[in-house]
Amino acid sequence: MRHYLFNVDEVSEGERVDRLLPSLLEGVSRSYLQKVIKDGGLIANGKTAKSSLKVKEGDVLELDLPEAETPDIPAENIPLDILYEDSDVIIINKPKDMVVHPAAGHYTGTVVNALMYHCGDSLSGINGVMRPGIVHRIDKDTTGSIIACKNDQAHMKLSEQFKEHSITRVYKGICLGVISNDEGVIDAPIARQADDRKKMGIVPGGKRAVTHYKVIERFNDYTYLEFRLETGRTHQIRVHMAHIGHPLLGDGVYGNLSSNLNKRFNLEGQTLHAEVLGFIHPSSGEYVEVKAPLPDYFSHLLDVLKQ
Repeated sequence: MRHYLFNVDEVSEGERVDRLLPSLLEGVSRSYLQKVIKDGGLIANGKTAKSSLKVKEGDVLELDLPEAETPDIPAENIPLDILYEDSDVIIINKPKDMVVHPAAGHYTGTVVNALMYHCGDSLSGINGVMRPGIVHRIDKDTTGSIIACKNDQAHMKLSEQFKEHSITRVYKGICLGVISNDEGVIDAPIARQADDRKKMGIVPGGKRAVTHYKVIERFNDYTYLEFRLETGRTHQIRVHMAHIGHPLLGDGVYGNLSSNLNKRFNLEGQTLHAEVLGFIHPSSGEYVEVKAPLPDYFSHLLDVLKQ
């Protein structure tokens, strides 16, 4: 049996659970999920739930999917750029074009596959077989710091810090257009778009999302920025920058990735790097902070923009 635990931060308040969960579980259809729920596979706040349940803030959802649906996730000897590691956590510098965890039809080549090889059985099991050790994730085309946990106690303590937004997260990115003010704050609620559940958007009544930005350098038609996340919503920086009219360079989902830009810069997704990750260590109680160096493609792009 595959066991999934969903915190309230992962779902949109007021939505039916049989609509939300398929968008969080790749490869699981709504009709199949409804059957699982009808058979008692969903627990909400300790009680068996129905498909018609509308999720509210503070809810905890536990879903069991039949073991027969469990894929074989292989451990793979994929090199990892390790920034920090001890008996509780491991932080890696994720490269571009690498998915964090497996999904239906894509069970190899992910961060999880690499971690399973490197850590063996020492990964937390809270998020189930598809996401062992994974506390948070960054997009496939976003590079930089990501932390995984080696035991359930560390996982729970780190999850609480993410929930409380006490994790330090600093990103670097390049956006389209020149931003005139040296710094600013974007405070706009984010939720899944009603017409496309795979995309996020600025939605009244959505989860509060706050991004602080500061200009590092301006170019003719672009701006190099530092972002500090006060909250951590899905696609937050990408959605917020598109919202103010300055989408990230290379973002073909929330921006306007023209063929000319792609040809000029040889882009492969948004130019966004998770540089700094800081947290209270789950065992020592001390503050730990790591910094992931800019990837070569990003440094090269900055050199091109300066010409």
